[in-house]
Amino acid sequence: MKRPQGFDRPRRPHTEVHTRQPEPPKVSPSPPPASSTAVTMVSGIREATTEPIPIVGDTVSRPERESRSAEVPETRAPETRGPEKQASPKQVPGKQVPLTPAAARRNLRQAQRARKQYERQEVRRFTWRSRRRTRSWLIAGGILVALVVFVVVGAYSPLMALRTIEVSGTSRVLADQVQSALSGQLGTPLPLIDADRVKRDLAQFTLIQSFVTESRPPGTLVVRIVERQPVGAIAPGDDAPDEAGFELVDAAGVVIQSSPERPEGYPIIDAGTGPGSAGFRSAAAVVAALPESIRTQLDTVTAATKDDVTLTLTSGATVVWGSPERTDYKAVVLAALLVGNPPGSVDEYDVTSPDSAVVR
Repeated sequence: MKRPQGFDRPRRPHTEVHTRQPEPPKVSPSPPPASSTAVTMVSGIREATTEPIPIVGDTVSRPERESRSAEVPETRAPETRGPEKQASPKQVPGKQVPLTPAAARRNLRQAQRARKQYERQEVRRFTWRSRRRTRSWLIAGGILVALVVFVVVGAYSPLMALRTIEVSGTSRVLADQVQSALSGQLGTPLPLIDADRVKRDLAQFTLIQSFVTESRPPGTLVVRIVERQPVGAIAPGDDAPDEAGFELVDAAGVVIQSSPERPEGYPIIDAGTGPGSAGFRSAAAVVAALPESIRTQLDTVTAATKDDVTLTLTSGATVVWGSPERTDYKAVVLAALLVGNPPGSVDEYDVTSPDSAVVR
């Protein structure tokens, strides 16, 4: 069989040995030369030397072949079997195959991408604090901008215009009159309602002591009113005209109601010089601090000065009050005295010194 080209596998030399079983011969001390092929006779015994038999077609001796195989590695040509592809040069061990230009460009792009990714990771690792600070500032700025936009839209948008006015807390003052007085604010956006103008519009109602406004988006204004509470009535003086009547006043002396007859449930306040005096203010403060159970029993309250307030009950008994100091404590003491000494059994209750009240 013909061997494939490039395949030189050394064969083991064929050696013929002719031996006999006679006694071992005496061998000459000097061996015959390696190149000798003759047959020598020693002591009548024939000895044969052997040499490698050359193979037909192989003109290179074994030592030369071994030296060549050590110097140059053998390569075996791949067998081709039909449409199968030949073995890739990269699979040959010990041999570095040069890259093609396309492969080199691909490897370069991969290396550049890996380098850029590494640089981005390093930048993110060393700048996370500044990025978090920047993100916080951006969020705060966005909230501020949204708030400004909301305020601007609420202030100038017709969606926030005033359309309804609600009034609460009125008894003597008519709610319709208050709404009519504030009707000039209709159509104004709620944030732009003029509080000073509202105050001027409600100042014409003397029965209103105070008020509070509340805006309810999208278009409602709520007005809560606190009316003046009367504490007593002032009888007309001797020099007053005949048509003058009783005036129902509050603690500040503001006339709440006028009537020709005395108002029921309210005492007559006699302060000498009228509502503007110090005596009137003391008497009004005392009456306002009394509980409802005692206030309904009052007939008259007199105060020439601020320190000599005197109460007269409907039973005819008098209460010496003195100054308006410690009024709340004096009211508690007087309530206890009225329980222990009902009206009609005594003529006078003295609470000028509440710690040592006297009943006469």
